[in-house]
Amino acid sequence: MPDNEPQALTTNPFRPGAGHMPPYLAGREQEKREFRRLLAQQPILENLVLTGLRGVGKTVLADTFRPMAVSEGWLWVGTDLSESASINEQSMSIRLLTDLAVATSSLTVQTQDARRIGFATDAIDRSLTFDMLRATYDAVPGLAVDKIKAVLGLVKAALASRQDIRGIVFAYDEAQNLADHADAKQYPLSVLLDTFQSVQKMGFPFILALVGLPTLFPKLVDARTFAERMFHVMFLDRLTTADSREAIIRPLRDLKQDDVLSSESVETVVAMSGGYPFFIQFICREVYDVFVQQKRAGERLSVPNTEIIRKLDANFFAGRWGLVTDRQREMLAIIAQLPSSADEFTIQEVVAQSRNGPGRPFSPSHANRMLASLAERGLVYKGRHGKYCFAVPLMNQFILRQMASPDERIEENNGQRTLRFPRRKATRRG
Repeated sequence: MPDNEPQALTTNPFRPGAGHMPPYLAGREQEKREFRRLLAQQPILENLVLTGLRGVGKTVLADTFRPMAVSEGWLWVGTDLSESASINEQSMSIRLLTDLAVATSSLTVQTQDARRIGFATDAIDRSLTFDMLRATYDAVPGLAVDKIKAVLGLVKAALASRQDIRGIVFAYDEAQNLADHADAKQYPLSVLLDTFQSVQKMGFPFILALVGLPTLFPKLVDARTFAERMFHVMFLDRLTTADSREAIIRPLRDLKQDDVLSSESVETVVAMSGGYPFFIQFICREVYDVFVQQKRAGERLSVPNTEIIRKLDANFFAGRWGLVTDRQREMLAIIAQLPSSADEFTIQEVVAQSRNGPGRPFSPSHANRMLASLAERGLVYKGRHGKYCFAVPLMNQFILRQMASPDERIEENNGQRTLRFPRRKATRRG
């Protein structure tokens, strides 16, 4: 760390909250260019799926897309999706109408356009408020998809007189919560896909942008096979080393405090964060607060690596770790020892690795069931070609730290890493 003390360390610029805009958005230039390309479509042939692990910056990037779209003449509607939004087709329809009305309440439609859709009125012009959209929806006979298409047709007619509006982007975060419910004969996800695929074929200037975890796109394709051709998928990965450095240095430079971190300390933070934007913000915020305290106490500035990692473990990982059973922990520990645990792994690799451990090995069928259970808990997900991945970034490193206490160690045997640890006192079946 530098010997010179930083000046006026008061306001912490780093923001590790969920979905909070960082002081400087590093990287993501390629994704911005791709989004501009989608906005330039005429007609709309591709929609957007923005996906990636938690903490990689999906929500932040989507928030960045919004002003880009507005500046190019697009209206932006949407919200975070909860499970309740896709309980049934009616709830999905009301969600769309509610969000749409915020943008369309200033638009008007002439009487003949309303009558053509099936909504009779004596007024010359009507504003497209929620009440107007809902009345149109209710007045149209048929299925939910027919009703939503009628409402969107009314909106398209209103947009025809507005040369300053190119179209509407329907953006929904946490879209992995969308689901069909065949047992209840309710298909809200399919209704959403069918609606946009249909109106886009008719030339409607509406783009669907869905943001969610990596389970999102397989779920879309499972609901409707044409979804594979309907969406352009952006998978956000960790930042490059150069972009990670910029995410750390740029906020300090803007505050004229770029001498706070030495180049060696910056590299330490980059390594600790793994290039994940949330971890960069979390670690840098902790470092900045520590520096304030050290400065006031007249101490030498230093990064308390171990303490910060311990706090990150408690704040980010421990809650998820506490949800799993002893047997599930054994499997997660086996996965964490795989050389490919940071990327992709297969059931066969897990089964083979389990034979090197002190506990009972997993059979292929048991491993398959266990991974499905862990996927339901949000700890892993099934990626391409049937391979699995950790759903939480750097989870493999946390598991190795968690289990390698003074009484728990990683043993090397002919190049094979074996993690040995005691079981918890209270055991549950998993």
